[in-house]
Amino acid sequence: MDYIHWNPRKHGLVTRVRDYPYSSFHRFVKEGQYELNWGGTDPAFGSVKNNWGEP
Repeated sequence: MDYIHWNPRKHGLVTRVRDYPYSSFHRFVKEGQYELNWGGTDPAFGSVKNNWGEP
């Protein structure tokens, strides 16, 4: 889910994950699974920074 929620920020559509209105991120925040400010910086995926699984 981190990857999906991070994509609008990664591709420059918004500067904060929470600013993208079409994301399921908002539902996950309401459920308490994410903090509203999540995505202020690159999320840590393993030990390789910015390895988004794309070439």
